[in-house]
Amino acid sequence: MSRKYEATIVIDTKGKEDNIETIVSQISREFETNGAKLEQVDNLGKKKFQFAPRHVDSGFYLHFLFSAEPTTVAAVQVKLKLNEQVYLSHFQRR
Repeated sequence: MSRKYEATIVIDTKGKEDNIETIVSQISREFETNGAKLEQVDNLGKKKFQFAPRHVDSGFYLHFLFSAEPTTVAAVQVKLKLNEQVYLSHFQRR
């Protein structure tokens, strides 16, 4: 049974501002290869953090709306945790 989800993903932009679009396409491909159907991808831009955890002062925010099985969401979360470019990810059922 497919459900609707949304995800907010923060990319570590330290020294990587020039290839953000390739990172976004890699993450989008990761969703699709695991069986998720992307409905909308929003680039929310670069934002500074209020405090600098782990010596990172800003991140590039992405917002994904998609439909997927619960097992697919778990698989995508595992893949994103292994991706060094992803600083933070948050998934929520709609």
